[in-house]
Amino acid sequence: MKNKKALLAYQNEKFLQSPLARELRILSEYLEPKSRLRRNKVQDTVVFFGSARTLPAAEAQEKLQQLKASGSADKKSLRMAERDVQNSRYYEDAVELARRLTLWSKQRYTPHSRFIVATGGGPGIMEAANKGAKLAGGKSIGFGIRLPFEQDANPFIDESLNFEFHYFFMRKLWLVFTAKAFVIFPGGFGTLDEFMEVLTLVQTGKIKKELKILLYDRAFWDQVINIPKLAELGTISQKDLKLFNYCDSVDEMEDILIPHLIKVEHKSKLLR
Repeated sequence: MKNKKALLAYQNEKFLQSPLARELRILSEYLEPKSRLRRNKVQDTVVFFGSARTLPAAEAQEKLQQLKASGSADKKSLRMAERDVQNSRYYEDAVELARRLTLWSKQRYTPHSRFIVATGGGPGIMEAANKGAKLAGGKSIGFGIRLPFEQDANPFIDESLNFEFHYFFMRKLWLVFTAKAFVIFPGGFGTLDEFMEVLTLVQTGKIKKELKILLYDRAFWDQVINIPKLAELGTISQKDLKLFNYCDSVDEMEDILIPHLIKVEHKSKLLR
């Protein structure tokens, strides 16, 4: 009787999904994005971080009007809806900044291959930035993460540049690896985690390249985290406060980012 052919190890799905093959899964989350980014000729990115809960202005306004029209909304619900309307300016500003950066990049680099807008791939500020890039007719990247609760990729990401990761640290690697600048809008735990990790990598010299890190809306960040106080208390040095910039308008962010990206481009040419 003839023996049935055994599965090749790399065809054995049960093994590949087992704890014993974790190293292979981690490696695949490095190699597969690397090959896809190279195939799409992506040289570098501008990464947007921010809350997944931020709504577009029109949607936030509509929800508030519906609550008011219902006549049965409680004060807490109305207060939250009014807050969402106020916060929706962050969404619109992220759209506009991403649109401007993408237009500038497309005019400078044909085909569009440099300083491409990248996000964590979800809703809120991530969707806004990807949307702005699409409105400008440019490429748009989403480095998504698979979570226990469903969070689909937003519809403004290029299909060939839509990534989904299992491991948070591999997702973070790709968000940082290609980045030449970070724009950090108001957000929650995830945004704070991403900001602090990038800041730590720059502070400790683990990132050698010159990065521009922008925090949008100083009033928000001063309420959430008092970074200057850390220097005053001696837990960071005074020079660490220069690792990032506060900005309060799209114009201000654009005026800081464009010269920085031109400088990055010039340096990369010198190194060739």
